[in-house]
Amino acid sequence: QVQLVESGGGSAQAGGSLRLSCAASGLTYSSYCIGWFRRPPGKEREGVAYINSWGTTNYEDSVQGRFVLSKDTAKNIFYLQMNDLKLEDTATYYCLARGGLCYKGGQSYYSYWGRGTRVTVSS
Repeated sequence: QVQLVESGGGSAQAGGSLRLSCAASGLTYSSYCIGWFRRPPGKEREGVAYINSWGTTNYEDSVQGRFVLSKDTAKNIFYLQMNDLKLEDTATYYCLARGGLCYKGGQSYYSYWGRGTRVTVSS
């Protein structure tokens, strides 16, 4: 059973940075995808960024050039470095996992979900 635990959320000012972490346990797939999604207040959940087991990354347009994914394979921890934060980045961020390929924006393809960590960006 895959378990995902997000951490690192909090408050930041616009233009600032935060780093989120996703600690994954039970991730025994030979290939997998870790997706970061977020739910802004009052809005639907949306995709943010994706990293597969080979380290290939993909970003949604809204965060391209500002957010950076990385992973510590030995520890099975996945990071989302968020730079140049904007007010519209305020959301609860979720880490999702699936075996196999990444599906950009397709949260229904992901079998495992973390509980989320809240990010608040203020002016």
